[in-house]
Amino acid sequence: MPWTPAWLGLALLGCGGAAATTPVAPTPVEDAAPIDPDDDGDDGEDDDGVELVSDRGRIDPEVAAARVAPHAAALNDCYTQNLARRRWLGGTVELTWVVAVDGKLSGVRLSQSDLGAWPIERCLLEVAAGVNFGKPQGHGPAEVTFPVSFAGGGAAVGWDDDQAQAAVGGKPSELRACAKPGGGDPYNVAITIYVGTRGAVQSVGFAGPQPLAPAWADCAAAKIAAWKLPDPRGKIAKLQFTYNPVAIDDDAG
Repeated sequence: MPWTPAWLGLALLGCGGAAATTPVAPTPVEDAAPIDPDDDGDDGEDDDGVELVSDRGRIDPEVAAARVAPHAAALNDCYTQNLARRRWLGGTVELTWVVAVDGKLSGVRLSQSDLGAWPIERCLLEVAAGVNFGKPQGHGPAEVTFPVSFAGGGAAVGWDDDQAQAAVGGKPSELRACAKPGGGDPYNVAITIYVGTRGAVQSVGFAGPQPLAPAWADCAAAKIAAWKLPDPRGKIAKLQFTYNPVAIDDDAG
């Protein structure tokens, strides 16, 4: 039977607030702005009469929900069409869009993911790149973050941070070879790996605070696929570690 994602909602970042909704019947509710104990209740002007204008934009939650909803089936297809027999594959992905002042998409990234399947994650990014949110309200670019959870993964045994670090050891240094000439490495990349029989890598995926170049992720996925990790002995193990080339350099020094 096909696996279907549990849509967790939309979170508008910047000056926007947050909303919880589903693509089918959006009913977003914006959070109230936090109360500033130092706020004297003025109208946004300082004592000299200068108006303070935020440099962050926002996308209305209902607009965001309506713009993402038509792409829900395609996002789900990214998972179902790449699942094959890997019923243990599952997790939560956060897609984050950056919308420029003119409404054009500046970028989309996987800001968080423990799905651990780069082909699926790459497909999600390609679908997400087709979402048009329109011009943000306000005076600057806006971010839209959309978490989505894919069912499955129940058969995978999670390894904690200590187990994960012990398993990968110094292998992450091999990923330095994937850096673009003159472009450096991505930093603070969350790498999720599934490990199977005899320590063979079954699947790997990525997320990070900046957009990842597909060429880097393809290269890193190929190198990680060749790793031999501790044997989970008849089970599928799931681990995550953070790739940070600066930390690798510090350790080497």
